[in-house]
Amino acid sequence: MNRKNSLLIHLGKLIQAMRSQFLAGLFIIFSFIHPAKVKSQHTARQEYIDQYKNWAIDEMKRSGIPASITLAQGMLESNNGNSTLATRGNNHFGIKCHDWKGKSIRHDDDKRNECFRKYKSARDSYIDHTNFLMNGPRYSFLFELDQTDYKAWARGLKKAGYATSPTYAGALIRIIEENELDHFDSGKVRRRKADDIETIPEVTDIDGFEIEIDHRKILMRNRIDYIIVKKEDTYQSLTRELEMMPYELAQYNEIQRDSKLKKGQVLYLQPKRGKASVEFSYHTVEAGETMYDISQMYGIKLKKLYQLNLMDPGEEPELSDEIHLRKKKKPSAPVPVTDPVG
Repeated sequence: MNRKNSLLIHLGKLIQAMRSQFLAGLFIIFSFIHPAKVKSQHTARQEYIDQYKNWAIDEMKRSGIPASITLAQGMLESNNGNSTLATRGNNHFGIKCHDWKGKSIRHDDDKRNECFRKYKSARDSYIDHTNFLMNGPRYSFLFELDQTDYKAWARGLKKAGYATSPTYAGALIRIIEENELDHFDSGKVRRRKADDIETIPEVTDIDGFEIEIDHRKILMRNRIDYIIVKKEDTYQSLTRELEMMPYELAQYNEIQRDSKLKKGQVLYLQPKRGKASVEFSYHTVEAGETMYDISQMYGIKLKKLYQLNLMDPGEEPELSDEIHLRKKKKPSAPVPVTDPVG
């Protein structure tokens, strides 16, 4: 019996030693593999260009859409092919379902759990992007533009409402110019050296993200672009500067078009959401705060904020009240009424 136990112990030690050697081998292998997989931002961009440039040129020849615009949109919308929509749905252009009859994928965008088109391949995504623009009435004016005028195309896409971000046109233009994508608009493929590639800021969807366009900081809160009003800003001047429709700032911020803006005021450039970001569940009301103030503070639509807290429109909170920002407040239990003792 003792001999049997001794054999078992020896066998256990042998297995443990083999396991340790196996893990050590894996560690050595991955130590060589890992550096090759960690690619810099501009390398990822260049890989995307190399992989999809011919498709962009093919679609340009079919439709007249500049290859530079198609590539820049694909890079921006799909984060160089790394986004959830691109990896899980082969959707490189962020096109939503609309009247789509094919397969779909759900993803949070302007609203939660929105419907996006899902494709069998990235090639199908490029083809459908062309068809989407060619068949969309609001994009028809774009095809009157010069095929080599990528700036006009970028601004036209923003004007037509392809994306709600006010920085969309500028982002496309920067991607095109810093990667020299306009060379593809001639229909020819040009190879680039690694030394020619410059780093370009990625547009990520996180709170605290900040970019600067023409000396105007664009910040992000609750996945919504916003700015801080300057002393000299007016509703009309901001509408012109940001190339927005006259109604947009009023609609997104639930104000009147003739509202007088105040220095330091938060002004959203995209629609607010139905609830706050995940890290904010409640807000404790401080002196002087209104429901509108709180809605702007967290990027929540005022109507939704009232609904979450079972309050009537126009009703204001009391000092130290706890305002629900994500989940609906539970109704208070009714106070039982007792008959007076006669």
